[in-house]
Amino acid sequence: MAATSPLTTDGLVRILFGSSAFQMLNAGRNLGLFPLLQRRPGLSPQEIGRELGLEERPVQILLLGTTALGLTDRQDEGYHNAELLTSMFADGTWEIIEDLIAYEEQIVRPAEVDFTESLRANTNVGLRRIKGTGTDLYHRLSADPDLEQLFYRCMRSWSRLSNPVLVEKADLTGVRRVLDVGGGDGVNAIALAQANPEVEFTVLDLPGTVEIARRKIAEHELADRISVRAADIFADAYPSGHDCVLFANQFVIWSPEENVGLLRKAYAALPDGGRVLVFNAMSDDSGDGPLYAALDNVYFATLPAASSTIYPWGQYEEWFAAAGFVKAERLPGGRWTPHGVISAVK
Repeated sequence: MAATSPLTTDGLVRILFGSSAFQMLNAGRNLGLFPLLQRRPGLSPQEIGRELGLEERPVQILLLGTTALGLTDRQDEGYHNAELLTSMFADGTWEIIEDLIAYEEQIVRPAEVDFTESLRANTNVGLRRIKGTGTDLYHRLSADPDLEQLFYRCMRSWSRLSNPVLVEKADLTGVRRVLDVGGGDGVNAIALAQANPEVEFTVLDLPGTVEIARRKIAEHELADRISVRAADIFADAYPSGHDCVLFANQFVIWSPEENVGLLRKAYAALPDGGRVLVFNAMSDDSGDGPLYAALDNVYFATLPAASSTIYPWGQYEEWFAAAGFVKAERLPGGRWTPHGVISAVK
């Protein structure tokens, strides 16, 4: 079971004003507060106001919010970033967090106002906030090139955050060729190729997406080991010649029936003894966490596709069995995001 504590009034305040808490984080990013304090820790409110171009009242509001939330820390008359933020700047994680904040601000938050209606209708009602046609976010993005560019930039940042789990947990011992189904811009194939120099990869995705992948692969000088192929991952047969099929951040998008269908297509494409790897965020079988998965489900319920959700580990084992796979193995990531790998064998 997830480790939970009894709800307190402080905890209730954080929930009640959760949207306001995000706005404090977002304002700190947009105004440049956190980079400023990283460069010049210990600035006074007056100095911060001059640097950010803010008058006294706005500075007081901003610093009260960020400090109460623990994002900043007041020492004597000066302000510092929280220790966590300082460490993120030091290891390069903060630039990823900045992309995730932008993603929440520009893509998630306009749609999440439809969360209640999405639950009532059991479909992604928030998609109506995205212009274009199609029943899922991915087909609509092409109608807004700027939003599409932001989306794939931020998806790459999400992948950079979670990819260490994939690289660590995806055992490719004895594997010659991996088919990366729905591989997007190639970020997962690139990371795995760099970590497994003897393995070749094929990225399978929609035509516009694989062109983005082709450019990214060339930038990393991996075109000799990573190829791309345009296809509809539901309608088209998967190419043969691969002894491993990877589904990275795919199964949180589709319904259980669609996921079983994808696994059956992978089963048909694999030789005997071939393996399937599924990598994405997982929820606990106990149904009470983790918190990351619980809150991220607001996005999945309102926007990506009609049946998107973060599924529990046990559901993947049921899908593997339904598609004919055996020897399912869970490999939790053990990090602050609930990502993990679950594998099975044909």
